[in-house]
Amino acid sequence: MKAKKGDWVRIYDILLTPDQRAPQVPEDTSKVPMELWDKGFLMNDTAEIGEEVAVETYIGREITGKLIEINPSYGHDYGKCVPELLYIGRQVKGLLKEGESDDQR
Repeated sequence: MKAKKGDWVRIYDILLTPDQRAPQVPEDTSKVPMELWDKGFLMNDTAEIGEEVAVETYIGREITGKLIEINPSYGHDYGKCVPELLYIGRQVKGLLKEGESDDQR
């Protein structure tokens, strides 16, 4: 699939290799590269996945990286249901209501 100028895309880049990391970072951190994933509007006329591209981020910064996704979606959520948490809101409302009754006596 080809992206065209102005398409919303996601890019990837390595900002620092492990040997470029600051000496004061934790040991486990210093063993991996500092990576960037960002989204923006494609500035190249056309591009395919894997190509080096330039994008303008939503706030207007111009950055470069490898094109990894065209029209990326949001994949976050609030996790799996925790049954114990389903009733907390009702319990708190009940406790607050009881407190109001006690204050009116």
